[in-house]
Amino acid sequence: MEEKEYSNVYAIPANYTDSGKLLGGMVETRNAIEAVFLVALVGYPELMWIPMSTTIRIVVMTVTLIPLGVLAVMGIDGDSLVQYMGHMFSFWFNRRKLHFRRIGYQYDPKQLKKPGRKGKKKKARKA
Repeated sequence: MEEKEYSNVYAIPANYTDSGKLLGGMVETRNAIEAVFLVALVGYPELMWIPMSTTIRIVVMTVTLIPLGVLAVMGIDGDSLVQYMGHMFSFWFNRRKLHFRRIGYQYDPKQLKKPGRKGKKKKARKA
């Protein structure tokens, strides 16, 4: 009897994880929504409120809206712009402030004392 070789190895296609994206897996949905919102938010005042001729208005919108839209679609470091701003704010409010002693500097003895802990003091037991 002849035995056929059996293989459990399957090739995983490169676009396997691109199921929730737009334009063939190139753009994330969240980034596309943010880009449309930002371009509309900045483009409406440029289109309606700026008193310029049509040619100048088109040039101004091209110079401002295309880079903003591209940045919003690409995102920063794999995150959308809102996620990136959230990371920046959380870092800003939760950052640690480190203080190191300088080598060779003569500190005042008052500066070297660490502040005591606030709280209950332990009472000594009587025997």
